[in-house]
Amino acid sequence: MDLGLRDATAVVVGGGRGMGLAAAHCFADDGARVAVIGRTRQVLDDAVAQLRERGSPDAVGLVADCADDTAVQQAFAEIAQRWGGELNILVNAVGPTVRGTFDELSDADWRQAVDEGAMGMVRCVRAALPLLRAAGWARIVNFSAHSTQRQSVILPAYTAAKAMVTSISKNLSLLLAADEIMVNIVSPGSIASEALVGWADSVGVDGNDPYALMAAIDEHFGHPAHLPRAGLPTEIGPVVAFLASRRNSYMTGANINVDGGSDFT
Repeated sequence: MDLGLRDATAVVVGGGRGMGLAAAHCFADDGARVAVIGRTRQVLDDAVAQLRERGSPDAVGLVADCADDTAVQQAFAEIAQRWGGELNILVNAVGPTVRGTFDELSDADWRQAVDEGAMGMVRCVRAALPLLRAAGWARIVNFSAHSTQRQSVILPAYTAAKAMVTSISKNLSLLLAADEIMVNIVSPGSIASEALVGWADSVGVDGNDPYALMAAIDEHFGHPAHLPRAGLPTEIGPVVAFLASRRNSYMTGANINVDGGSDFT
């Protein structure tokens, strides 16, 4: 399906790998101009090479740590200069790296989780808003997580930060409705990300086998999906691309679970 993204401008924060890169691939496949923002130059360079091959010849990778507001502002200033001060799509796919049970986490751990998982998104939206408002149409898609609805004892800080993302996104959808800028949330379930595959390997499971991975999730966490396998990053990208496109003409403030089936809405 043509999503109407040819020559649209899209920024994917955390677009160098995983689910963010899968979304960036979809934008490039549809002919959009794509920028990916991340912390590691080599990762971004590899992503940009893929995006150019897939249909975004002027794709660009910008190094910025989303914990640094100055760096974020500079990245979006460069985007404004490249694209004439307008931006159609902003995707925030960065998540916190903090893990540990409640009694293992320090104040510094909680602050890090909120800074990485929620405030990074806040900084990027704040920097992008003038560009989004200047465009003829605009969409924002923010990544939350299914753990906000199905708790895990090793993810309290991660989950709290993602719950902030959900709440702030819903508030933004209300604020920006007058501008007809649609803001939606994607909550991935058990997706075979680098982190989850690495965890599976650490417990002796082949993390690259989505069926084995889901069986391990069931055994260790009691959180199986209805489907008998874990999801793939490539199964998240098309959902993000639709929400970010002009084809999505009347959805805003929605939280979309992409989780292989669950008992929550």
